[in-house]
Amino acid sequence: MKLWGGRFQKETDQRMNAFHSSLFFDQRLAVQDIRGSIAHATMLGKTGILLPEEAKALINGLESILRDLHKGAIEFAPEAEDIHMNIEKILTERVGPLGKKLHTARSRNDQVALDLRLYLLEQTQLIDQELKKLLTVLVELAKANVENIMPGYTHLQRAQPISLAHHLLAYGEMFRRDRHRLADSAVRMNVSPLGAGALAGTVFPIDREFVAAELGMDGVARNSMDAVGDRDFVLETIFNASLIMMHLSRFCEEIILWTSAEWAFMELDDAFSTGSSMMPQKKNPDAAELIRGKTGRVYGDLIGLLTVMKGLPLAYNKDLQEDKEAVFDAIDTVLSSLHVFIPMLSTAHFFPERMQQATEDGFLNATDLADFLVEQGLPFREAHTVVGKAITYCLEKKIKLEDLSVMEMSTWSGVDCSAFQEAIKIKTCLERRMVKGGPAPTAVLEAINEVENYLQSS
Repeated sequence: MKLWGGRFQKETDQRMNAFHSSLFFDQRLAVQDIRGSIAHATMLGKTGILLPEEAKALINGLESILRDLHKGAIEFAPEAEDIHMNIEKILTERVGPLGKKLHTARSRNDQVALDLRLYLLEQTQLIDQELKKLLTVLVELAKANVENIMPGYTHLQRAQPISLAHHLLAYGEMFRRDRHRLADSAVRMNVSPLGAGALAGTVFPIDREFVAAELGMDGVARNSMDAVGDRDFVLETIFNASLIMMHLSRFCEEIILWTSAEWAFMELDDAFSTGSSMMPQKKNPDAAELIRGKTGRVYGDLIGLLTVMKGLPLAYNKDLQEDKEAVFDAIDTVLSSLHVFIPMLSTAHFFPERMQQATEDGFLNATDLADFLVEQGLPFREAHTVVGKAITYCLEKKIKLEDLSVMEMSTWSGVDCSAFQEAIKIKTCLERRMVKGGPAPTAVLEAINEVENYLQSS
């Protein structure tokens, strides 16, 4: 007989059992389910709903299950449907009929909402720790490449000179925002739904705030119907995972380009590359490509659950069982991607000389020449036109801007250009961009210092 089977006169069809069961995936919530049950049992004893000795016996039984779970000595029964009923079934086997009192003043609806919040709070912390490791790697790489110049791109076309450090720190900003989002969503997640019951609370004199405090949560859900029907915190988690994967994917796309012979800006360590079964010369950036591919998978988790939620009436509906596989997959994918991406990046080898060489073609100093003409008194739009015509001339002659003569530039612009060649040297172009957040070495060193302070305090 199922724990809820009193109203039924027929056994559940085996096909329905298999379709209905969530144990295959929700058993990963076992630890959180026991934690929540221990806090609930403690409250039942504190409020007098159960006798103190009954509450103590329940707590001892739950703690014994937790110990055995950590030892790998627990076997779950598929016929018990889900992790919650499995834990209750095992508890009843250990403490007798008293185990059936654990569910007093509680529903699986508020129970699963609590378990999932506790689980996601822990997983959010794990992801945050990995992002901090990644930021540490980025800072160390940036410190080693402050003076190494490379092209910055727009439209995948060479645009202006930057440093490799500045480029790396751009991704650092993305991952810092990811950490902030995780922390922000954790604030909303860290409230207890326990006490909401199935949807309308309970008649028992429970102490919801006590349970929340026992679990280290900041408060309780304010509305019992919302408490069991809300999955915003799950969607936020998957959305945060999607953004992290998007940032990793963008970085991976550049790594894939940079490791190609056409760029040759970097090489991945053999430990994070693969070969071809047919072409002996190949060294493929498969780790980066897999992360790029798995990003779409996490997006799918988000869209899938958004679609599940869009038409659900209050309060609980069985559709909500679909939340777990989506969020579990998103978390697993993010963590596995970070576990590979961080060492892949930290062991990669950059080729600064190739990056420097790439800045010599493509007129990366064109904007600086226009800025120079502005400093000599020419309006920017006129300076822009003059430089554009100068580039056309250079393309015809197959020369660089710095190869133009002072007389040519002075004649075309109508201003004194005696110092233009020094002003548009690639190194000068970089060093003069000292604006806060810019690529000049002084600005980059300031940014590195700020990130290091942030990492020390976070």
